[in-house]
Amino acid sequence: MSKKVHVIGSGFSSLSAACYLAQKGFQVTVFEKNDTLGGRASQFVKDGFTFDMGPSWYWMPGVFERFFADFGKQPSDYYELEKLSPAYSVYFGKNDFFTVGDCLDQIYKAFETEEPGSAKKLEKFINNAKKNYKIAIDDLVYNPGVSPLELVSPKTIANLHQFFSTISRDVRKSFANPRLISILEFPVLFLGAKPSDTPSFYSFMNYADFGLGTWHPKGGMFKVVEGIVALAKSLGVAFKTSAEISEIVLADGKVSGLMSNDSFVPADVVLSGADYHHTETLLPKNYRQYSESYWAKKTFAPSSLLFYIGFDKKIKNVNHHTLFFDVDFDAHAKSIYDQPEWPNNPLFYANFPSISDASFAPQNKEAGFFLVPIAPGLKDTPELRTKYFDLILARFETLTDQKVKDAVLFKESFCVNDFKSRYHSYKGNAYGMANTLLQTAFLRPKLKSKKVAGLYFSGQLTVPGPGVPPALISGKLVAELI
Repeated sequence: MSKKVHVIGSGFSSLSAACYLAQKGFQVTVFEKNDTLGGRASQFVKDGFTFDMGPSWYWMPGVFERFFADFGKQPSDYYELEKLSPAYSVYFGKNDFFTVGDCLDQIYKAFETEEPGSAKKLEKFINNAKKNYKIAIDDLVYNPGVSPLELVSPKTIANLHQFFSTISRDVRKSFANPRLISILEFPVLFLGAKPSDTPSFYSFMNYADFGLGTWHPKGGMFKVVEGIVALAKSLGVAFKTSAEISEIVLADGKVSGLMSNDSFVPADVVLSGADYHHTETLLPKNYRQYSESYWAKKTFAPSSLLFYIGFDKKIKNVNHHTLFFDVDFDAHAKSIYDQPEWPNNPLFYANFPSISDASFAPQNKEAGFFLVPIAPGLKDTPELRTKYFDLILARFETLTDQKVKDAVLFKESFCVNDFKSRYHSYKGNAYGMANTLLQTAFLRPKLKSKKVAGLYFSGQLTVPGPGVPPALISGKLVAELI
């Protein structure tokens, strides 16, 4: 009889692992505490408007292709992809924005217009980033983080110096224009750390951005979730929603099952794609690998204040993805990482998927998703949410030269308290643990428990790190270990 594997959570890493395990003949059941699947990539629908609640950038399409190819499939079997053109725009002041095109030639021209001589510098930077991307995919990210030796190959040794410099330092060596610096530093924010704390090697994210482009799955990121769920079900995976896990049950130091909604469910193996810290609280203290002080010392990626807004008109002077960098980048970063506090003048991001995809909003209306990155663990109150909603909408109106507040049909907010209650997220973080030098590869929390036989982990707090493509890879890696 095949072994029973119970998977906690239904985010991308859990869904990925469930598929690989079912393919290998395991009897797999996914337990999701909420009433819908997808974890942080779930969907919110209201009054004809649709919102991806979490991930909204589809980068590194090759990772998705590789995942589906492992099952003899391709993304187009489940959803339709469109390359966004332009990829995104960045506001630096009123009616003052930089547009990132959908191919390198367009981006080189835009850089050259902004700062004469910068096109050649950017081409050199991107060529190096492309080499790093190939090394990352071929030699690094598909390793399980078990040993330092995983980092050792002729290519990584030749590029060792890039682990001891930073993105910030490298960008500033070649570029003086603060606007171009901000644009080049932006992609590493997906890794959860300041550019000044992110090793140079991670410039591969710049190639993911400029070289591979920004894509949109028609219907949103939730269509990717639905595609993987359909694949999983075709492989025999079972799903249980509204199934909160209250305990991982042990017998003689080995997993024997789960307590779900006060019922015991026997299992041979338990894999948690839920928050790593929370998962360990489901165990007796002496079986936890990492102490509270361990977690407290780690650098976590930001949390977020999110607003999902239905507008009663079309929004002008923006793209599908629009960033607002009209304030001091370093001051905002300091409020997240150095002195955790609510930022005085926050950077923010706005996503208007209905610009590209009419399915997101009723005709002549707009779906808007606004995000302010903040430090995890901050005090979160209705008053603070209202204050920042008014602040960013006022700035948005000024910068884009239009009135929108009177067109708000509804707004829903999501912040630290919601990340904690909905996802059991440590300190309410949104993106997991940052990829700093001392939190890379084998230095991250392990996929396999050292103290409990039959217990495994996947997701943003373990290898390879934060983001949707790394989550898919994490699922593959842990399935291979099992």
